[in-house]
Amino acid sequence: MSENTLMTEAATTTEGAASEAGTDTGTSAPAQTTGEGTATQQQSADGTQTQDAANTAEGDGDQGNAGDKQDAKPDVPEKYEFKLPDGVQMDDAGIEAYSEFAKEAGLSQEAAQNLMSKLAPVMQTRMTEAIQQARSSWGEASKADKEFGGEKLQENLSVAQKAMKTFGTPELRTLLNESGLGNHPEIIRAFYRAGKAISEDNFVPSGTKAPGGSKDLAKSLYPNQ
Repeated sequence: MSENTLMTEAATTTEGAASEAGTDTGTSAPAQTTGEGTATQQQSADGTQTQDAANTAEGDGDQGNAGDKQDAKPDVPEKYEFKLPDGVQMDDAGIEAYSEFAKEAGLSQEAAQNLMSKLAPVMQTRMTEAIQQARSSWGEASKADKEFGGEKLQENLSVAQKAMKTFGTPELRTLLNESGLGNHPEIIRAFYRAGKAISEDNFVPSGTKAPGGSKDLAKSLYPNQ
């Protein structure tokens, strides 16, 4: 019985040692895993830092390209050459003024031409409308004028027409007719008074008919234009 007892104790001791060894082995394994995990984390951190550095470098390159584009200035010509849109009239002074504006704004030849092509027709239309409105307004004021308007308007225009034929030049008649100033009450008043001064009986020159029913007083006053 004692041998069996000793054998049993030896076996138990051996199994216990093996169990302890297994325990030690199992305990040391996590340490190795921890080391590998740390290395993996380090590699991951290094990869992240490398990627971040690459992204930063790429971002700096994009910003540099954007900065180059922003720094690029349009090619401003020494002298602009403009082609006026159809139906648009502009004198040399107007073109020179626009050229100075375009140069101060730093516009290229193409940009300045595009701007003129879009704005000039609109400005031309607005100017024409303003002249027509002013001409109409002056005509209405002349028709209602207390001195020469009213019921005797056509008769008094004949008196003004006589003065125009006596003192006015063809150039003056063209100017007054084309500009619409011939409808202005002060212009008509001046010629009306001049006509009365040279003919107190409101004489109408031979071959001249008193105007009647014309909507545009300038054409009545200057029939040859």
